[in-house]
Amino acid sequence: MKYTQLGRTGLKVSRLVLGTMNFGPLTNEADSHSIMDSALDAGVNFFDTANVYGFGAAKGRTEEILGTWFAQGGGRRERTVLATKVFGHMGENDPWPNHDKLSALNIRQAVDASLKRLQTDHIDLYQFHHVDRDTPFEEIWQAIDVLIQQGKILYVGSSNFPGYKIAQGNEIAARRGSLGLVSEQCLYNLAERRAEMEVIPAARDYGLGVIPWSPLHGGLLGGALRKEKEGGTGRTAGGRAAEALKNPATREQVKAYEDLLAKHSIEPGDAALAWLLTRPGVTGPIVGPRTAEQLTSAVRAVDVELSEEVLTSLDEIFPGPGPSPEAFAW
Repeated sequence: MKYTQLGRTGLKVSRLVLGTMNFGPLTNEADSHSIMDSALDAGVNFFDTANVYGFGAAKGRTEEILGTWFAQGGGRRERTVLATKVFGHMGENDPWPNHDKLSALNIRQAVDASLKRLQTDHIDLYQFHHVDRDTPFEEIWQAIDVLIQQGKILYVGSSNFPGYKIAQGNEIAARRGSLGLVSEQCLYNLAERRAEMEVIPAARDYGLGVIPWSPLHGGLLGGALRKEKEGGTGRTAGGRAAEALKNPATREQVKAYEDLLAKHSIEPGDAALAWLLTRPGVTGPIVGPRTAEQLTSAVRAVDVELSEEVLTSLDEIFPGPGPSPEAFAW
């Protein structure tokens, strides 16, 4: 495994991030534990989750699965850089209005609840899962500063933030003498490159590590057409990829993508992950395996080297929008 520093911090993390959203809803506890053991054995030390994972009446279940894994000991917690998130409503049919977003009250309660589920005394990277337009950053940072002083969290990141919110959040943090945001988790892959307009430039200017989610764009970049021909019945057959392939222009793009990689004997999923690892500012993409085999495939991509010819061709097939303002002006 290869490692890099998380943004401008001294924290070293693996170039792949283990996403745990499937743990609970799609992968049972025993298999989830096995995948996490395999990830650590492969050198993946950066695990990502969120308080709402498990979803519906099972919100929090994913954090609980990580907690029972940590409780087994054997250095599991000490070797893991643990990231979780706050924002989504944690009550099920609960009228109480302060169980979501980024008020100081919810942040305080959400951290304590996550720590209990995770069976740990601190969270390494606490991420704002979405923008809260109703809560000023002064309030947010005041709550975060207290949690850092208490030792409950170490670093703070954002997720799904626009560029201006990254700038606003870090400028206000700087005025308070706080470290501010050190990472941004955003939707970014070959087929969805709008983050290159403003989010990634803002992250790089403010020293945030970029953590792309959905690196295969819901399976679209993981050999979707080939799997379709083979009669696949997995996520690709019925999810975002299947919907995208209804568009003739998208089908043509994906065909060109798969043909290019077949010519160079590269697996599509490997190429999609390897491409992200070449992008400036990217710490590492989040991979969300449902099985141990999927984890093994993702880890292999770290060592895939894409030639300049392949990189140029990928840009031609999936051209990015370019930076702003040139992307929409002159």
